[in-house]
Amino acid sequence: MGNALDPGLLNARLVLERPEETPDGQGGVMPGHGAVATVWAFIEPVGAKAGEAAGTLRVAVTHRIRLRWRGDLAGGMRLRKGARLFEIRAFCDPDETGRYLVCDCEEIKP
Repeated sequence: MGNALDPGLLNARLVLERPEETPDGQGGVMPGHGAVATVWAFIEPVGAKAGEAAGTLRVAVTHRIRLRWRGDLAGGMRLRKGARLFEIRAFCDPDETGRYLVCDCEEIKP
C-alpha cells in the first residue's frame, strides 16, 4: 500500500481508548480503559503467530491500522471495533507530513 493512502479506504469505525484507573471502593483502583475519540481507519491484517503458554495454545494476530494523524496518541492506548480490541504496540507518521498514522497493533481477546 506504500505511504499514499486513499481516504476512501478509511472505512472501519473504531473507538480510541486510553488507560484509566477507577476507584474499587476499598481504597485501591481498578485498571481499565476510557473512550477518547471515534476515528475512521483502515485495518490490514499482517500475520498470526501461535505459541504455547501455561499449557494452552495462544494465537497472536497482528494488524496494521492506518488513521488520520492525531497528536494525542500515547503508549498503552488501544483501538476497539465492537468486541474486538487492538493494542497499539507502535505508531509512526510514515511520511512525516502530519496526515496519517500507521499503528502496529495486536488483537487481544477480552
